[in-house]
Amino acid sequence: MSSPSNDGKMTFWEHVDVLRKVIVRCLIVWAVCAVGAFCFKDTLFDVLFAPSRSDFSLYRGLCRLAELTGWQSLCLGDFETQFINTELASQFMVHLEAALVFGCVVACPYLIIQLYGFIAPALYKQERRYSVMLIGFGVVLFALGVLLNYFVIFPFAFRFLSTYQVQEAVVNQIALKSYMSTLLVLSLLMGILFEIPIVAYFLAKLGLIDAPLLRQYRKHAFVVLCILAAVITPTADVFTLLLVTVPLYMLYEVSIHVVGHTKAKE
Repeated sequence: MSSPSNDGKMTFWEHVDVLRKVIVRCLIVWAVCAVGAFCFKDTLFDVLFAPSRSDFSLYRGLCRLAELTGWQSLCLGDFETQFINTELASQFMVHLEAALVFGCVVACPYLIIQLYGFIAPALYKQERRYSVMLIGFGVVLFALGVLLNYFVIFPFAFRFLSTYQVQEAVVNQIALKSYMSTLLVLSLLMGILFEIPIVAYFLAKLGLIDAPLLRQYRKHAFVVLCILAAVITPTADVFTLLLVTVPLYMLYEVSIHVVGHTKAKE
């Protein structure tokens, strides 16, 4: 390894060497977490398949709410789903991919800390403080989006689509890959959508938006979010649509305050 230059600053190749070590450490931790997830196959897939079962916490909660309120329509009742596998190595590959994704999720805090530790020396003190807040806020928002999808959005969408029939003669048999890819894509999509305040902050910093502009287009934003929610959750009931739209619209309102606070500080 090259020694630091006389003025205390690192050369380009010294930065590359530090980055290489950070990447290696991150890959090792990710691999360890992925191997752990791979070994606990039953637990891993119990978690992943839980939203596909009629005894999932969301359905039990709705049935309990139906008993308390007398609105029996809230209780969706039992349903059965049959999963199939049509490729020889598909189950093994799904197991491997699920372990890699879950390992990345578990290792995520360590990965973020390592990457921030590499970037932080190049930032001013005030920039470090703001970057820590932004990263923390962003991680929390992403996690909330993923959890909302897992506990609410995906179960509703899955139940509707897996029980929908054009004719009784057509039986639904859900491919394993289809289930896993839908769960992953929806989780990533909701996590990204929950980053609206972070995106608004950077757009405000660039001078592209301000609080009055966001207030002016409130109604337009609500309509767009309703359409987006309808695309994400292709169900026939308004209740599910509101479960997605309301949190997204609340994040839009949070974005207005974030942008206003950002502009006020400038």
